[in-house]
Amino acid sequence: MTAADTRAMCWLLQQPQAARRARLARQVSRLGDGPFYVALTLLIWWFDKEGGSLFALTAMAAYALEVPLFVGLKHLIQRPRPADALESLSAFIQPADRFSFPSGHTAAAFVMASLLSVFYPPVMALALGLAVMVGLSRVLLGVHYPSDILAGATLGFSCAMIGLWLV
Repeated sequence: MTAADTRAMCWLLQQPQAARRARLARQVSRLGDGPFYVALTLLIWWFDKEGGSLFALTAMAAYALEVPLFVGLKHLIQRPRPADALESLSAFIQPADRFSFPSGHTAAAFVMASLLSVFYPPVMALALGLAVMVGLSRVLLGVHYPSDILAGATLGFSCAMIGLWLV
């Protein structure tokens, strides 16, 4: 898997359009930051008088699982970021930490997308599409391998489902 990840990263980041794609990817990646999900959850809680409180409670439970799990996995596995492991690559942004597996941005995006899909099915395609774009942006920025994204998506979806079960 590491060999396939390395080949994919080298191919993507050595394309002539890599820098241009990285500018757009940087904007998309910001959707994976925590403040966006807090604001979205508060808006849903405020405007949806019937289901907003349950959505917010479920989101809090899911993120209470996801955040320590992704941090713990990163420190347990300690997979170096692509630019740290491959001299021929350089990242387009400075990541918040040293390790890449799993992608925390992708995990957070998939928690939110999964919960939105369950609570508000009409937005499923948009929510999942944005989550996939957040994950892809992390690869295009050179801070994650494709398998980091797959692991983050799996972690985020799983935490959302456990959060639904708990609440």
